[in-house]
Amino acid sequence: MVEFTNALRETRRQRARAMKALVAGLLLLLLTTLFRMQVLKHSSYALQSDENRLRAVPIPAPRGAIYDRAGRVVAENIPGYSVSILPASLDSLRAALRALAPTLGLTESGMQSVIEKYRHYPGRPVTVEGDASFAEVSAIEERRADLPGGIIVEATPKRRYPAGPDAAHVLGYVGEITEQELARSEFAGYEPGQLIGKMGLERQYERWLAGRPGVRYVEVNAVGRIVGEFRGRRMRPPIPGRDLHLNLDLELQRYVASVFPDTARGAVVVLVPSTGEVLALYSAPSFDPNAFVGGIDPALWRSLNTDPARSLFNRAIAGVYAPGSMFKLALAAIALAEGDATPETRMPIPCRGALLYYGRVFRCWRPEGHGVLGLLDAIKHSCDIYFYQLGLRLGLDRLVRGAREMGFTEATGIDLPFEASGTFPLGREWYDRRYGPRGWTNSVVLNLAIGQGENAQTPIKLAQFFSGIATDGSLPRPRLARSLPAEWDRDRIPGGSEGRSSLREAMVRVVNDPGGTARGSKLQGWVMAGKTGTSQNPHGDDHALFVGFAPAENPEVLAVAIIEFGQSGSRTAAPIVARILQRYLDGQHPDARPPAAPATRVAAGENL
Repeated sequence: MVEFTNALRETRRQRARAMKALVAGLLLLLLTTLFRMQVLKHSSYALQSDENRLRAVPIPAPRGAIYDRAGRVVAENIPGYSVSILPASLDSLRAALRALAPTLGLTESGMQSVIEKYRHYPGRPVTVEGDASFAEVSAIEERRADLPGGIIVEATPKRRYPAGPDAAHVLGYVGEITEQELARSEFAGYEPGQLIGKMGLERQYERWLAGRPGVRYVEVNAVGRIVGEFRGRRMRPPIPGRDLHLNLDLELQRYVASVFPDTARGAVVVLVPSTGEVLALYSAPSFDPNAFVGGIDPALWRSLNTDPARSLFNRAIAGVYAPGSMFKLALAAIALAEGDATPETRMPIPCRGALLYYGRVFRCWRPEGHGVLGLLDAIKHSCDIYFYQLGLRLGLDRLVRGAREMGFTEATGIDLPFEASGTFPLGREWYDRRYGPRGWTNSVVLNLAIGQGENAQTPIKLAQFFSGIATDGSLPRPRLARSLPAEWDRDRIPGGSEGRSSLREAMVRVVNDPGGTARGSKLQGWVMAGKTGTSQNPHGDDHALFVGFAPAENPEVLAVAIIEFGQSGSRTAAPIVARILQRYLDGQHPDARPPAAPATRVAAGENL
């Protein structure tokens, strides 16, 4: 009995010791866990706690303003309102959208677009209306107590373009960054929902204008409703973008838009030929960039993208057109430089309205012909027969080499995105590869000689080329931003100063002498030099072109106009350029304006 009692006591003592060891182990584990949570993992759990109850709300940065050469505003920021939702879940987002739909006029497609944004970037505020009116904001605030949680109404800077459609292609517009754009290196560091420049100067100088968004923090409860600002984490204020000052003359830009035919398509480029400063750049038809502020209406966006007139397309820098008779100046420059012609050189065959070459008839624009002409008068009358023969005298290889040396296959480098390069054939082998053996023939030379065939140039390229003729033979880089230094490709127009002087004299005759193809577009008090052009168009009527610069002896301004389907450079494009140059020079020299003189008319039938 005693032995049984002793054994029982020993068993109890063993159990007690085991229990003490177990309790001690559990206490040690608990202490270790508490140490790990409160000391080693304190910052991690604190961060998770903050993430559960805090939400970061971006603060948009005001974009830099854009000013013209006189300090006039061409793009600015005005007060606006945005409505966004910081949802706790997809269901809460749908509930908030349904509640906001009557006030903001949301459609099913609009709500679905917001939902798709949320699915791509959950946990971030999603913009519902980027340009809410004061009435809409007031209605939301009045109903705030009855609305679901997570709705954020903020005062935000809103972009405004005072010139509207008149300067749309120069300035461009802003819009919300897309997934594809976020993946590009040029937008490294950007966040979903941020506004960026989509085209024009807004796109070209995005990093300069954009600034850096700030961020503030709000606290949410367990069901995702915002309970107020969180003061425990410091707000990061936005950094405004930098202002941009342009060479553009806003008044001249508006004037160009006003004199361009209302229903026509085409482009006008106006610049200072000695420096490349762009004074005006207009493309028609245009669009209103203000329609993109806060997000463009889907129906309008579809309309712009399906518009056969391509309103969003910047014809001034991306439209390519055969230069027509304007290229005769390039041909003449090559011939003068190569020694194949002098200002007085006459061709063996006088112009009788047509040239028979290997069984094919090549016609001049003037059916009765021009007779015997020297080079300068051939430019003045834009005689096709003369330049057919001059092209044959040069031959394809020298013609192609000279055109390429003058930059007719290069972009100008203007500070705008999406500029197109001109096109020009590479020579005999290029034609043979494209069209088969003996793909090149002398008929190719005949077409190139009068600016047709495989030759296609942008309006800005033609403006750059004629700037070289108007000055010292160097091609200036066209530039819109005043901060860009002036740059030139030196001595790109061949023929030397004497050759260029002869070409300028011929262009003066085009406008100011009897028989000149643009004699109906003389300026009052100023001598303009110019050249007409008519570009063949496989889709309809010929395009009309004209380039002019003035004063001819010391050019201050140069303009190129292209009117699609305009038929006649002299009747359609030349008067527009004349009015633009007259307006600019009179504005620059108000005391030099002469009394008005009666204008002359261009004779019917002249289409160059």
